[in-house]
Amino acid sequence: MPRTREELLSLGVVDPALAAELVKHPIRNPQPSDPYYGRNDYSAHREHRATKLRELHHLRYLPGPIPDQVVEEDHKIPVRDGAEITVRIYRPSHVAAPAAVAQSRPLIVMYHEGGWAMGDLTDEEVNCRLFCRDLGAVCVNVDYRLAPEFPFPTWINDSWDALQWAAKNATSLGADPSAGFIIGGGSAGGNIAAVLAHVARDEGLSPPLTGQYLCVPAITCFRRPELLPERYRDEYLSHPGVTRSGDQATDPVLNDLEKAEEGMRALLKPPLRAVPVRRALPRGHRDLPAAYLQVCGLDPLRDEGLIYERILREEADVRTRLDLYPGLGHYFWTNFPRLDASRRFVEDTTQGVKWLLEQQKKT
Repeated sequence: MPRTREELLSLGVVDPALAAELVKHPIRNPQPSDPYYGRNDYSAHREHRATKLRELHHLRYLPGPIPDQVVEEDHKIPVRDGAEITVRIYRPSHVAAPAAVAQSRPLIVMYHEGGWAMGDLTDEEVNCRLFCRDLGAVCVNVDYRLAPEFPFPTWINDSWDALQWAAKNATSLGADPSAGFIIGGGSAGGNIAAVLAHVARDEGLSPPLTGQYLCVPAITCFRRPELLPERYRDEYLSHPGVTRSGDQATDPVLNDLEKAEEGMRALLKPPLRAVPVRRALPRGHRDLPAAYLQVCGLDPLRDEGLIYERILREEADVRTRLDLYPGLGHYFWTNFPRLDASRRFVEDTTQGVKWLLEQQKKT
């Protein structure tokens, strides 16, 4: 059933625990002591984000390296333009020889967040470690190239080339894709995963994908409700400047999405076309693998995620699972890791990907 305006706006009421945390631990702005302080460029933003992430790894549920349980190894792999990118492989530590096919170890390929212009392997390393330790998976964490140095479609091409490499080399990595072959990512990485689910289907990736993990995904990318199917436009309220008039609180992380969009448009040469909701798809969204989505109530990306889940489930008969976090914002679990909800989010993530693996067993 369609979600009502009242229901959607109720999701955008700030969670009291988040409000209290914002008072005690506001999002850290660059400090004069930072070596990149005063620089207004993408490199400075990248360094600031990396500093923030390093501050979080003291929490037990955001583990650092766990060599007694997970073995990590970097590889350089070729991509189509002759360059190389880095992928980090995570294996359960008791897999002594990667060439010996592990006992039904699924393969999971992850793509990081960062608006296609920031981020690196550290953004998905916690998930990869947890999926490896708790689900027995072999994980491939992809360091695709970033804008503005490498504008669209570089990140899609790199990500697709890495996915094909993982599929081709699954056995030598110690994985068994017949036990599950999942792609995933958060925000921009969720967009990449959603796009590649279509590409893999249309290009006949072998072995085929069995699941997609879409964490707070960027689906439509820009506020263009006229490009959504008409039946869903009344449910597109979360994006600033579309249909909301101050009814929803501002996301503490994505608090200037219009400015971010302006910057993104400058990075897209040619303009972005590979967006799953609005892209012309002869086969629509049918025959895609099962999808697990996480969506946050304060997130400007909220309603495109909710709409996409409905499209997959109701129109394409794709099995879906949705975890919704009312009153919480984009990437709240890393920006406000002390919240009880942040711990639950991390636990939900592992359980959601476990659900994806269980769907494979039902086919």
